[in-house]
Amino acid sequence: MERGIKRFQVLRRRREKAVAMFRDGHRQAAVAAALRVSRQSVSRWYTRWLNGDTKAIQGASRAGRPGRLSNEQVEQIREKLLQGAQGYATNLWTLPRVATLIEAVTKVHYHSGHVWRILRQMGWSLQRPAFRAKERDEESVRRWKRATWVEVKKTPKSGGHG
Repeated sequence: MERGIKRFQVLRRRREKAVAMFRDGHRQAAVAAALRVSRQSVSRWYTRWLNGDTKAIQGASRAGRPGRLSNEQVEQIREKLLQGAQGYATNLWTLPRVATLIEAVTKVHYHSGHVWRILRQMGWSLQRPAFRAKERDEESVRRWKRATWVEVKKTPKSGGHG
């Protein structure tokens, strides 16, 4: 989230610099060249500045639709995730599991494909288990590789295109 806010601040400062250049009598083409923006953008800013539209020069504080979860709800989700399994057999948090948790805690439904946005907002990232599953049967894996894998593995056909 913070990176987005910083980006908006940079854009606002650029528009404010353009307004200062307009006040100093610079032409729109000179402003566009100095700020490395399109002439169309400068023309739009200039028109808004002439009309006294200071809100448009300041710009938005964020892009897109506001989030459906409050900061307090996000914090509740974080606390539940840190508590552990929440009734699951393992502590492996998949996106569908997190989506179910979000709905249970907040009554807000999120598709599991969008849950990563909330996790990223919390500063979390994708993690993969460092070790193999405790339930893994090494002998069965070896047997499968020797027998089944050899049969299903594709082999290139001789004398033609594969």
